[in-house]
Amino acid sequence: MTTTSEETPVRRGGVRAEERALAPDLARGIMLLLIVLSNTAFHLWAARRGPSGWQPADGSWLDHAVQFTMIIVLDLRVYPLFAFLFGYGMMQLFLRQTAAGNSERGAARILRRRSLWLIVIGLLHSTLLMAGDIVGYYGVLSLVLGLVFLRRSERALKRWICVGAVLIVFFAAQPVVSALLRGELGTLGDAGAEPGFMAYAAQEGNWLTAAQTRLETGLFVTFLAASLALVGGGYVVFLLGFWAARRRVLEEPGRHRTLLRRTAVIGITAGWLGALPAALAHVGALDVPADAQSEEGALTLLRDVTGNAAGLGYVAAVALFVHWWTSRRARVGAGTGVEVGVGATVVTAVSAVGKRSLSCYLAHSLLFAPVLAAWGLGLGEHLSSWTMALFAVGVWLITVAGAYALERAGRRGPAEAVLRRLMYGAKGKAGRVAKASAG
Repeated sequence: MTTTSEETPVRRGGVRAEERALAPDLARGIMLLLIVLSNTAFHLWAARRGPSGWQPADGSWLDHAVQFTMIIVLDLRVYPLFAFLFGYGMMQLFLRQTAAGNSERGAARILRRRSLWLIVIGLLHSTLLMAGDIVGYYGVLSLVLGLVFLRRSERALKRWICVGAVLIVFFAAQPVVSALLRGELGTLGDAGAEPGFMAYAAQEGNWLTAAQTRLETGLFVTFLAASLALVGGGYVVFLLGFWAARRRVLEEPGRHRTLLRRTAVIGITAGWLGALPAALAHVGALDVPADAQSEEGALTLLRDVTGNAAGLGYVAAVALFVHWWTSRRARVGAGTGVEVGVGATVVTAVSAVGKRSLSCYLAHSLLFAPVLAAWGLGLGEHLSSWTMALFAVGVWLITVAGAYALERAGRRGPAEAVLRRLMYGAKGKAGRVAKASAG
């Protein structure tokens, strides 16, 4: 009698609690606060807009202070942070799958299925509630970049990161240089264009009409904007997440302190300085032609390009905080035998949001849109920039409380549970090797 055995790797399920690193989850939790704040502008649908077409231009000195801060700290600075963490998590999942015995092709197949479902979820989200959805946008990016780069070498990743950086600078600088040579830099852009917030349809009183506009905007963001990002180098931060995950930069921040410090200091400084002219012009402290402040104007282009640096700087700052926090916690615990207390609870609660980022992101829209939009209760008509910011922080705190309760109960977020089932099937078991023998 002869016996042959063959080992067939079976895909493992999703990440287990003991495998999670604090830095990515904490960064996602903080990111969701920044996202909910950055999304407040289009909910102020009755406010007077400035040339940028986004941030309101009216209100008290407190409103102007909030608008100034948001332009510098948030506008087009949070999405690069999201892109980096998205790419990082994607590579983490791929590496866990292959380490558990799954083939690279099998791991890529799981991620491809995840990307397709994210596109579906994103389009549903944009149509039903929030036209500015970014889940579907990153679903498209992850689908394409996963196919092309997941199994590529670090050398190839670095090469394409450099190509992407060059493309970003080229496409941003080309219209500016062209206008500068013609002596028409101040007229670059169009202050008379339809304000960008209109595409979100918060001002529409009929839900069905608003849903049609939201669907059109969602399709544009998900497919056309993602395609332009792939062609124009907008994928670069995503690939930096791939590279950093391979180096375990966020899992082991202590080993990468020099890189993280430089990234935090240079990135945040460049990002904030790049947005400063737009912020000063918005509040009237800088006399700039209206066209230059518009969505395609020179100041907006400068703000947007430097947003990538700021997003990376935010990630690095969170990683450095996690290194300091875990080191301090270890010292305090070793010296006294007690937990750090309130600080530990806050860190745990915010990171719980990061673990359930998709659920909390969707919950923001459930709490925002029906209350603020004209087709709902219409509260957005009566709020200003600073009161809307307070409302946004309150919404985020509600999701923090919910995520913390789920963390204490040992349960996943509802959206994560659904996505996990769609990715892995009903069982979603951990990786194991099945042996088949015949004799």
